[in-house]
Amino acid sequence: MFPVKALDDAEGERVQPGLPPVIDAHVHLFPDRVFDAVWRWFDSYGYPIRYKLYSRQAVEFLLSRGIERVVALHYSHKPGMARVLNEYMAEIARAEPRVIAFATVLPGEPEAIRILEEAFAAGLKGVKLHCHVQCFSPDSSAAREIYQACERAGKPIVMHAGREPSSPHYRCDTHELCSAERVERVLLDHPKLKLCIPHLGVDEFEAYERLLERHDRLWLDTTMVLADYFPLQAPLRLLHCRPERILYGTDFPNIPYAWDRELTKLSGLGLPQEHQARILAGNALDFFGI
Repeated sequence: MFPVKALDDAEGERVQPGLPPVIDAHVHLFPDRVFDAVWRWFDSYGYPIRYKLYSRQAVEFLLSRGIERVVALHYSHKPGMARVLNEYMAEIARAEPRVIAFATVLPGEPEAIRILEEAFAAGLKGVKLHCHVQCFSPDSSAAREIYQACERAGKPIVMHAGREPSSPHYRCDTHELCSAERVERVLLDHPKLKLCIPHLGVDEFEAYERLLERHDRLWLDTTMVLADYFPLQAPLRLLHCRPERILYGTDFPNIPYAWDRELTKLSGLGLPQEHQARILAGNALDFFGI
């Protein structure tokens, strides 16, 4: 799906009046130097980032526009990086209680479980994994101990395990690593694990609809898929299949269009009021245990 251009669409000043409370369940926060490296990658191989805001700026931007809470995610791409990132994220959460901060760890790195135990003790609420960046399959043996640790601690996982958005500039073949079938193996092998797959599982929408029907420990988030940005047909069936299992998320600040573009698209779908309220906040409260 890469590369694509930025959009010069108008942005709202605040969350639209009349909407239920909104939690952004997919926001990326990194130390400044890591953000700079991420943005360089996107500038070269992805799309132009519209909001190059560092962590505290990004949080303030969203909260000042009426987003009630922010779920902060990050990921490590090499051994020895996770502890520093987790300490950084814990500091942000202590300074701003409206931030629900997640830990990360690299599957297979030394002391992975100890790293997670330290992160949970510091108050981090779950784990973010990214198969594309960290180059592992969801059902790999390296990831199994992470799932088990989260089951023991009662912590959820947000894991980018869909095949897309992909790029030939990743270090691994995301279509070879990722599939809905591999995710189902995780759900079957770890029945106590709460798992959220971002981007509505793009591009295997029908397969993820079947998984939602079969598994009560699976959630999906909307991130970037409902924005009419990528060349795909938005899978609206997923919003109706199990509306209690869909979370609103954005990928802010790493987006190439207005911060509220997907929120505006979502609010214009004519969903039943109860379903809209669940997708915009209620499901996040359940999944993240807020």
